[in-house]
Amino acid sequence: MRVILQRVKQAEVKVKPDYHAEIQEGLLIFLGIADEDTQDDIDWLVRKISRMRLFSDEAGKMNLSLLDTGFEAMVISQFTLHASTKKGNRPSFIKAAKPELAEPLYEAFANTLEQNLNKEVKTGIFGGDMQVTLTNDGPVTIIMDSRDKV
Repeated sequence: MRVILQRVKQAEVKVKPDYHAEIQEGLLIFLGIADEDTQDDIDWLVRKISRMRLFSDEAGKMNLSLLDTGFEAMVISQFTLHASTKKGNRPSFIKAAKPELAEPLYEAFANTLEQNLNKEVKTGIFGGDMQVTLTNDGPVTIIMDSRDKV
């Protein structure tokens, strides 16, 4: 399971024709799911993400987490995080989980994060044609992969 965390001042997702979700200060989380991913990957990532000190304290140092600040979170599914670009010029997405496996894991990730933060987590629409806008804060962008936990 791969994530890109972006510290944002605000972010929003629109899915035509009528779905819209937005957050103010917090983390925009792009989530890519692979075939071998399980609830263990979700639990590890959620624990790390909710406690990762990415927000500034009163001295301007990155010492505060989502749990410390109460800031918001949004999760967007993004199978392209598992793109392979080794051959040719067209990315291969063979490592990305098929929708029937990925969608329940995506929902479980958002629900687990919501429970961990004790706060609503906004989401996009799995498999939707989404338009995501954000104001990156810093910029602070972190890439994590649950395969790197050991």
